Amino acid sequence: MTHPIAVRRAEELRPRPSEDSLGFGRHFTDHMFRMDYTSGRGWHGARVEPYAPLALDPAAGVLHYGQTVFEGLKVFRGGDGVVRAFRIDDHCRRLAASAARVCIPPADPTAVRAGIAAVVREDLEWVPAAAGTSLYVRPTIIATEGFLGVRPAAEYACFVILTPVGGYFAAGVAPVRIWVEEHHIRAAPGGLGAAKTGANYAASLAAAVEARERGYAQVLWLDACERRWLEEVGTMNLFVRIGDEVVTPPLGDTLLAGITRDSVLVLLRDWGVPVSERPLSVDELREAHRRGELREAFGTGTAAVISPVGAFGFADGELQVGDGGVGELSQRLYDAITGIQFGSVPDRFGWMTPIV
Repeated sequence: MTHPIAVRRAEELRPRPSEDSLGFGRHFTDHMFRMDYTSGRGWHGARVEPYAPLALDPAAGVLHYGQTVFEGLKVFRGGDGVVRAFRIDDHCRRLAASAARVCIPPADPTAVRAGIAAVVREDLEWVPAAAGTSLYVRPTIIATEGFLGVRPAAEYACFVILTPVGGYFAAGVAPVRIWVEEHHIRAAPGGLGAAKTGANYAASLAAAVEARERGYAQVLWLDACERRWLEEVGTMNLFVRIGDEVVTPPLGDTLLAGITRDSVLVLLRDWGVPVSERPLSVDELREAHRRGELREAFGTGTAAVISPVGAFGFADGELQVGDGGVGELSQRLYDAITGIQFGSVPDRFGWMTPIV
């Protein structure tokens, strides 16, 4: 960014919640970052301003044609007091890639990173210090031009909001039961599955509600063509440990390239654990269970980090994973990643970026 980021501070500050009752995504800080895009001018007007509702034309493209993308990353206060972001550059690059997929002019990752750092510095006191807590960062881009007609908008807003959050699991890492979804689909080849768009999440809601009504925490998505190949679990990437091998579905245009997924792959290979990025079918999952080799399964994502799967539910019954508890690798990966994030484990991979 060639110009400094302007700062307009809030006149009245919000009361900060206690760190033992944060929840997830319920409290928002005093400020937000914003910059705007106009066709012919590009991205401009970078500033930090008080957190406030957005004023939108009722015909804004985001409301009618769904032109919106977002990211989610976390900032941590280490035991040394230093505030650091986890893999911030990767998240900023992925935001640009998602934007390009839905014809949004990508915001320069360097500019988005600078905006995130600026608003975090302004609301530094909101970064919690209690064990398991963090500051969740949500960069978002929306189409703001008012018009009716199916085409890319000519005006956009990029903004970043912050929310202090507690641990995703109130009682620590715990296994969840997952429903294998054989009717609804998350994404089809050639679609938006590899982009972090609002449409992907809207498409997942009906299946998630139905899964909860059956007593399951989330769904395991299958491929759109054959309903045979395992894809994502809920809003996370999937890993399955069969015997000594850890398998995760390969990236393509139906799977999001998860930042936590990549971190898990780096760690497993660093530890010498056999890991494969290859297709994994329902039949192979069932056969591994039959042979007693279905040792672990877990989802990976920014919010939960590692979410162990205790059982997969089908119309004809359940497959218990391992002993139904938290697997050895699941716990080790969770401890390693959160240790790096909070500074209790050396950051050998350069994943943490100091904000202050």
